[in-house]
Amino acid sequence: MSNDPFRLPSASRRGFLGAAAALAATGSGLPLIGPAAAKAPLSKTQPAYFYRFMLGTAEVTVVSDGPLPLGDPGTSFLGVPKETVYGMLENSFLPKDNVVLEQNIPIVNFGDRLVMFDTGMGFSKAFGPTTGRLMKSMEEAGIKAGDIDDIVCSHAHIDHIGGICTADGKPLFPNARIHISQTDFDFWTDESKLGSPLKAFIEHARANLLPVRDRIVFFKDQQEFLPGVQAIAAPGHTAGHHIFKVASAGKSFVFLGDLTHHAVLLTENPRLEFAYDSDPKQAVQSRVRLLTMLAQEKTPVMSYHFAWPGFGNLAKAGEGFRYYPAPMQLIPV
Repeated sequence: MSNDPFRLPSASRRGFLGAAAALAATGSGLPLIGPAAAKAPLSKTQPAYFYRFMLGTAEVTVVSDGPLPLGDPGTSFLGVPKETVYGMLENSFLPKDNVVLEQNIPIVNFGDRLVMFDTGMGFSKAFGPTTGRLMKSMEEAGIKAGDIDDIVCSHAHIDHIGGICTADGKPLFPNARIHISQTDFDFWTDESKLGSPLKAFIEHARANLLPVRDRIVFFKDQQEFLPGVQAIAAPGHTAGHHIFKVASAGKSFVFLGDLTHHAVLLTENPRLEFAYDSDPKQAVQSRVRLLTMLAQEKTPVMSYHFAWPGFGNLAKAGEGFRYYPAPMQLIPV
C-alpha cells in the first residue's frame, strides 16, 4: 500500500474513474440515472400586491389597481417621430410595442385617519381586464374599505376616480369623504358633454362622483385641506389636475398623479406631449416647472403610473429628468 494519503487503491481508483466518465457523459455534471423521480410544479403565483413603508410617524401602504396597458406608444406620446419614442424605450430595455402603466395607490395611515390617493379603474374595462384590482389588493394588505376616512383625487379621469362606486352606484367606501378640485368635478360630470368624444370619461365620472356628491369636498391650490396633505395645482392634463405634498414628522413625498405618466417618456423628455392631456402645451409647462422644483428640493415622489411601487426620487438630467426608484424595504423596522 502506498504511503501517499491522497492516492486511492487501484480498485477504488478504477471505480472513481468510471464514475467520472459517467458524469462527463451527461454533459451537465449529473450521472445518467434516468428521468427525475420528482419535479417541482410551477407555482404560477405572485406575492400580494401591496408594499408598506414608514413616512415619519405615518405608515404608507401602496396598493395596486393592476397594470394598465396603453398599446402602441407611438400613438400616445407625441411631438417627436414615433421612431424616437421607440428608441427611448429600447434604450431603457422596455418593449416598444405596448406601454404598460401601473396604478399605484398610496393609503396613508396618519394614526388618527386613513387617507387614500386615487382609486383606479373600478368596474370599467376600457383598458383591458388587468385593471380593477383595488379591493383585492386592499384585502391582501389587511385594509378594510369601511376604514378609509378620506379619498383624495388628483383629477376626474376614468382611471383615478373609477373605484369610488360600483356599477350600480353603490359607494365602495361608505365612510369616506371625497376630495377633488371643483374645476375637475364640474367639467367631468357635465351632462352636456355626453355627446362628445369624451363620453366614456364623462359617464364614468358621473357614475362614481354623483352618488357621493353629498360627501365631496373641494380643495384649492396650496391649501392644506387635511392635516399633512397639501394641494398643488398642476393643470394641463386636466384643467383641475393637482398633485399633493404628503408630510409626517418632518418627512414628506409628493404624489404626482398624472404629472408624468412614464419614468422614461415624459420624464427624461418632459416636453413630449401625451394624447390624453386636455391641454398638452399647458401640461408640458406644469410638468417642467414642478419636476424642476421637486428635483431641486430633492423631494421624494410617489408616481401613480411608474413601475411598481412607484416611489423614488428625481434628478435633473440634461433637458429632462432621471427617476431613481427607491430600494424596497421588505424587512419590518
